[in-house]
Amino acid sequence: MMRTLAAFLLIVAGAGVLGGDRSHGAEATPFPIGYLEITDDPRYGEKRAYARIRVKPHDRPRPGAELAVRGSRILGRAVKMKFSLDVAEGRTAADLISEVERRWTAGIRFFLIDADAAVVNAVAEATKGRELLLLNVSEPADILRGTGCRANLAHAIPSHAMLTDALAQFLAARKWRDVLVLKGPLPVDAAFAQAFEASARRFGVRVVKARDFVLGNDPREREKNNVALMTAEGDYDVVFLADTEGEFGRYVPYQTILASPVIGTEGLIAEAWHWAWERHGAPQLNQRFEKYAKRRMTGTDWAAWAAIKAIVESAVRTKSTDFKTVRAYLLGDEMTLDGYKGTPSSFRPWDNQLRQPVLLRTHNAVIERAPIKGFLHPTENMDTLGYDRGDRRCRLGQRK
Repeated sequence: MMRTLAAFLLIVAGAGVLGGDRSHGAEATPFPIGYLEITDDPRYGEKRAYARIRVKPHDRPRPGAELAVRGSRILGRAVKMKFSLDVAEGRTAADLISEVERRWTAGIRFFLIDADAAVVNAVAEATKGRELLLLNVSEPADILRGTGCRANLAHAIPSHAMLTDALAQFLAARKWRDVLVLKGPLPVDAAFAQAFEASARRFGVRVVKARDFVLGNDPREREKNNVALMTAEGDYDVVFLADTEGEFGRYVPYQTILASPVIGTEGLIAEAWHWAWERHGAPQLNQRFEKYAKRRMTGTDWAAWAAIKAIVESAVRTKSTDFKTVRAYLLGDEMTLDGYKGTPSSFRPWDNQLRQPVLLRTHNAVIERAPIKGFLHPTENMDTLGYDRGDRRCRLGQRK
């Protein structure tokens, strides 16, 4: 907290608001930030199981961005900038592209985007070559950091590879080497399972078997819908579950034949954030968010908050509203974003992914923070999570 206060005072002093160097009557320069989301996004649909139990939280992350804008007021006054959020909704990617066009013409250059991989890809493709930067706050798909990466797209939310690397490090550290993988029918389930299998190979964990499950009670498919039957064969230490909807997965813990922990989308879960994180100033952030949003902060909320904070700090530290100047700082080596996770975050130059610690949590506690102690990298230990420079899945080249 003292370091944060000292940094703030340096910024304020540099802006000329300490020591009597004020420009009386000067108006604040507007700095609007765009926020793009899909109307009726199916990812946020109310999916309830029997007895209307809410299986998974499906809350939009916009409150995280709004909280960060509210928190920028003091810094904004110090450098005579007024940060604001300009929200745009659309039913399709084409609608969002039109909204970006209108706002770009009006002078907005930074946009947060809350949409699935297909929409994010379409908007990034349609706006390439423009002086603008999209910041993805909710889509973990690895392809957006791999062959689908773009110079005008950055990512505040961790990728699937970062999340599964964190889990694989945890297993390797505890010598839980053999894993049974259960994956659901959705494409995102398959992508998450594929990411884990790659992480397992990377950290010396062995996938002994991968099985697909289906929802329902059809006795003809009992080998795909009965947890006991699916976990009866083989020897394994852990069950990795890829079930993004959660309807099947909530019944897996305590029903496996072997006494095994469950990780992935149930049990031990890797995420950008969790309300039970208690260190590095996190309780204060959680309290502010709960007071504002009337609910607990999630990983996507944190990503939206962090994206706004990165833009604001870049503008404040450069004392500029010029797009190229702010972008260069935001994506450059000098960025040290305090995300309340203990280690300063910055964007990787090879795929524009925000490097950050990943929290491994249960439903009510954070068990570990990755990178796990002992997993080292030649230059930056956080680069043991997700695609490294040498993976060469993304070739951004020189930034423009």
